[in-house]
Amino acid sequence: MATESSAEHQPSSSRMKELRDFDETKAGVKGLVDAGITKVPLMFIHPPEALTFTTSPKSGQFSLPTIDLDGMGKDPIRHKQIVDRIRDASESWGFFRVINHGISLHTLEDMINGTRNFHEQDVEIKEPFYTREHRKGLVYCSNYNLYTLVTQPIGEWRDMFTCYMTPVMPEPEDLPVVCREILIEYSKQVMELGCSLFRLLSEGLGLEQNHLLDMGCAEGLTLIGHYYPPCPEPELTIGIRKHSDNTFMTILLQDDVGGLQILHQNEWVNVEPIISNDKFTSVEHRVLAKSVGPRTSVASFFSTGRNPSSKAYGPIKELLSVENPPKYGAMTIMEYNKCFQANGADGSLTLQQLKL
Repeated sequence: MATESSAEHQPSSSRMKELRDFDETKAGVKGLVDAGITKVPLMFIHPPEALTFTTSPKSGQFSLPTIDLDGMGKDPIRHKQIVDRIRDASESWGFFRVINHGISLHTLEDMINGTRNFHEQDVEIKEPFYTREHRKGLVYCSNYNLYTLVTQPIGEWRDMFTCYMTPVMPEPEDLPVVCREILIEYSKQVMELGCSLFRLLSEGLGLEQNHLLDMGCAEGLTLIGHYYPPCPEPELTIGIRKHSDNTFMTILLQDDVGGLQILHQNEWVNVEPIISNDKFTSVEHRVLAKSVGPRTSVASFFSTGRNPSSKAYGPIKELLSVENPPKYGAMTIMEYNKCFQANGADGSLTLQQLKL
């Protein structure tokens, strides 16, 4: 208990030195594991309240919604069933799994392998990509908010790369050779899937099919390749702390190691791997640290374009009425992201603060 307390309250100068020493290796969490550590460093130890890993017996009663997209856009009856299921899942869970989505198993496996292969290269090969600045191509680092997190400024047990794929596709030479081709191919296919889902979500809201796309919800696509090395003391740390995303939609591809959990009815529910004006919920989720691994996942974030825009987003006017007044005011993406970062990348807390 004393160790966990010191992690919360260590002097800032001591913490900053520990962060800088870790960051300057450019080897990430994987570098710690490769060095043979048997204890989790202090900067990664989370307070007990953040480490409630056990799921109650009730959580096992939940059946995660799985949507079969086969027949989408072909048979009207089948298409309506898909729309209805996606609407119900989005309202009650804020999360659903999709099958028969059109991306081949070969492409999915290549994307996972490409991500893992990047992170498992020698440090000297990855080092040119290591930075905390936004730039074209691929950016590699460990704990992107290492120096800026306001709440619980403690490291997470993961390394990551970030790659902005649209609205402007990076030049091939700006991408690592080991995963260059699959990054380009996967981004094209996941964008097609994302646009299909936005159309279904629009219909689920009772809107014209392209409404969300016309709003710019799929202008930007960012791929983030997470790498979670095996942890010697997984009970002391976490892969990603509880959060909800700040983008319009996230499509997540994960390998067969597991560790993803989502919060449903105040219960943490395991997401076992298989390959709106509050109308639709934004689900809180986290990733556990595990003694086995590594675990690899690829998150595809759909958003507006990267350049700041003066366009203000608010509740969709077609969904508002006297009985359903707006719960939020209009704001720009930049204004929302500023609040999001101030809340320690906690989307749920941010939305609560922005309510009228």
